[in-house]
Amino acid sequence: MHIEQLLENFCNYSKFIKGLTDNTIKRYKENIQNFIAITEIENFDDLDEKKVLNFFFLGRVEKKWKATTYRTYYMTLVVFLDWAIANNHLETNYVKGIELPKIPKALPKNLSKQQTNRILETALNFPCSHRFIRYRNHAILSTFVFAGIRKDELFKLTLDDVDIQNRTLFINGKGEKQRIIPISYRLAEILERYFKERQKLKKTCPAFFTSFRLNKPYTDAGLRRVVSSIRKCSGIYFRPHVLRHTFATLMLEGGCDIYSLSKMMGHNDIKTTTLYLSASAEHLRNVLLKHPLEKISF
Repeated sequence: MHIEQLLENFCNYSKFIKGLTDNTIKRYKENIQNFIAITEIENFDDLDEKKVLNFFFLGRVEKKWKATTYRTYYMTLVVFLDWAIANNHLETNYVKGIELPKIPKALPKNLSKQQTNRILETALNFPCSHRFIRYRNHAILSTFVFAGIRKDELFKLTLDDVDIQNRTLFINGKGEKQRIIPISYRLAEILERYFKERQKLKKTCPAFFTSFRLNKPYTDAGLRRVVSSIRKCSGIYFRPHVLRHTFATLMLEGGCDIYSLSKMMGHNDIKTTTLYLSASAEHLRNVLLKHPLEKISF
């Protein structure tokens, strides 16, 4: 069977049997298609260890892959070839014999309180053609800052997922894992202000955040344009994920315990959350002040 057909079968298996997200499957498909194009294989009979080694060598040496890119291709191809073996299309997973480069644990980047406030103020006061747009954009950025959810999680929010009265969000998270997180009074007010403007436009779209002109969910492309405009106007470079990191750091500095923060952020491993402890100098400073000998005069 031709390799492209097998790739389609693998993607269907990943979506309908394993229940992986559309974004994950899209990434799988793009990486594997690139692998097929470079190795020039038409079926698994054409594949051997040398071609796999040359693919990773080309990526690392000529294409200057970062260690993270190398690792992404590695993990994708391991899954794809394991599937091929399980379905009797291949006998050996040649990728598993390749050594993985080490990835340094980088500290999450975050913004200061002053920078965060400036971004939100800029969004709220940004000149827009309609008040709905301004309130929606401000509500979206505020949700990242005050709730710490991921970008994909924000786009998945429906009207039923946002309970402003009881101040909770129902999150369909990474890997289709669900969680309920509380929101602050401030964020509830911001979301309610946007929602009232949405009601005036009689939007019936089930997505909580919608397009202004169309009765459709708000898009990633729209968010990119908003972030770009706010960056230029505020003079502060940020991405949605940096706002999520900022939420985590500010929560720790405010006294939130690491376990509760891990649950709110939807981390599978609490070790991921502990990175924010290292990233927050203010949190470490406050902890140091609790040293039992700190207040003793010598």
